[in-house]
Amino acid sequence: MATYFRVLMLIWTDILGIYAIWLLMEYLTDVWKLEMTHAATLVAIFWGLYDLLPLLQLYVAETVMGHYRMLFIFSISFSAGLGFLTMSTPPVLAHVTGNCSEYKSECIGHAQKVLLYTALPMIAFGMAVQSKWSCYETVIAERMNGVQLNVYGKAWSWLVYNIVTLIAVLGLPYIKPWSLKFGIPAICTLFATLLFSTTLCSYKHTLKPEGSLLTVFIRMFVAAASKLFYRIPKDPKELFENHDPELYSVPHTRSLRCLDKAAVIIPTKPIEEQENSKWRLCRVTEVEMTKAVIRMIPVFMTLIFCGVVFAIGFTYFMAQLNQMNPKVGRLKVPTIVLVWFFKKAQMKCVDFSGDLLDMLHLTKLAPRKFASALGIVISMILAILSCVTAAKVENRRLGVVREHGLVDKPDETVPMTMFWLLPQFLLLGAFDGVLHTTALQFFFHESPVPMQRYLPIFVSGVSSVGVLCSVLSVFVVGKISERGGKTNWFQHGLNQSRLDKYYWTLAWLMGVNIVIFVVAAIWYRCNESKLKDEELCGFNEAIDDMPNWTYTYNICGCYNLRITKE
Repeated sequence: MATYFRVLMLIWTDILGIYAIWLLMEYLTDVWKLEMTHAATLVAIFWGLYDLLPLLQLYVAETVMGHYRMLFIFSISFSAGLGFLTMSTPPVLAHVTGNCSEYKSECIGHAQKVLLYTALPMIAFGMAVQSKWSCYETVIAERMNGVQLNVYGKAWSWLVYNIVTLIAVLGLPYIKPWSLKFGIPAICTLFATLLFSTTLCSYKHTLKPEGSLLTVFIRMFVAAASKLFYRIPKDPKELFENHDPELYSVPHTRSLRCLDKAAVIIPTKPIEEQENSKWRLCRVTEVEMTKAVIRMIPVFMTLIFCGVVFAIGFTYFMAQLNQMNPKVGRLKVPTIVLVWFFKKAQMKCVDFSGDLLDMLHLTKLAPRKFASALGIVISMILAILSCVTAAKVENRRLGVVREHGLVDKPDETVPMTMFWLLPQFLLLGAFDGVLHTTALQFFFHESPVPMQRYLPIFVSGVSSVGVLCSVLSVFVVGKISERGGKTNWFQHGLNQSRLDKYYWTLAWLMGVNIVIFVVAAIWYRCNESKLKDEELCGFNEAIDDMPNWTYTYNICGCYNLRITKE
């Protein structure tokens, strides 16, 4: 039980750190005086790595060091990264570096730049909650040994979580010194990490790494490449397969036959010798699992642009938010409140879309596969609505800026309430929540059973590629916009830029992306239907007999897949 609450301490301190990092755009533009696009590039790369790293981290946890040690390394990286970020603020090292201690760009020296660029990847590694949450659950499940937490324990955990969130949303933003805004989460995470480290000595019976599915994919390609000049037998029964009833198996399909070479048995070598060399001979099941992933790639590619749109939430939305009036009457509302609404919209839409898909399936109003594809289209429509709303609001904001002569005054607050931005934050949160739920559902029933628990990481990983590509999209759109001697849409400051036009561009490009997704989804479904027509659908029948799943959004901002028996 003690380990359980030590893990909860890590989760609670993560919440403080995550909300503090949402202020990164404001810190880079107000204190460091970076150009808007430069700051957005750093923030986009940070959040892209945040969602992309879990795939690598989970691979290391499952093959090298196990979940417990990986969780400990996560915590060290996160607390150290926040510490370096705190030290990058001018006052902390002013006496050591000889720079001034004010929050001005003139006080930023080489040491602060090194600390910032070191801190960001360390924080991204430590915040990668997709694999971190998997480590949380694995460690807790192992230490609890099937013992359920009582009602009082759950109620206390829920209460502390809400108190920490309240502090992060309403308390942290009122702290003016940036060294304290980043320093308080850094101290809290350091304390939680040290507390968690006290279990190192007693944690002797950790689960050993059992291997990763990614290793299977790599082995399959190596084995296929090693038999490049061998012929594939016409009878699939001549391919290697272990028919042990305790092992999961998938029937052979006639798609992507070139990959079948990984299961080709070399007649000149003893079969026992080949079986012992896993990097030279793979089971048909392992080949079919790889084929299933490759067939998903065209649909996965359409999700990349969703990441491009999602990136505007923590870059340009936050830049707009930073320059608008945060007051309601005489009360100054923390800007991070809109991020809290964004998170709530994500969580509620995950629950709602999951329940709606289950209802459609149980009432037989729509097939699960059709409903999930429709859900992805709806999520993309929500993205379009978010971009259109953002464009309208930004156009209105620019009108107020020109009216009050604030075009060349980036430090002045625009006399327009920040709650104008609330609809676009809510729509963007709804878009992300619906997209991840329905995308997971879309691929779930066509995925090999061992791969199903990787799906949330795959979906988030593909979206994170889009977040990284948003940097390129801004550069390309900016270059195109200045053709013919026109002004680039992206200027040094927000008031000189034309973000409204960029939002309109994202809106119509997402419309094109919807068409591409529909074509890719139809192709994917037709391809799967052909495999069934060949009476090789044992794999699909096996999946239909699998337990039900639920999809939740945990308190650290991570999407979870839970499989339960009916």
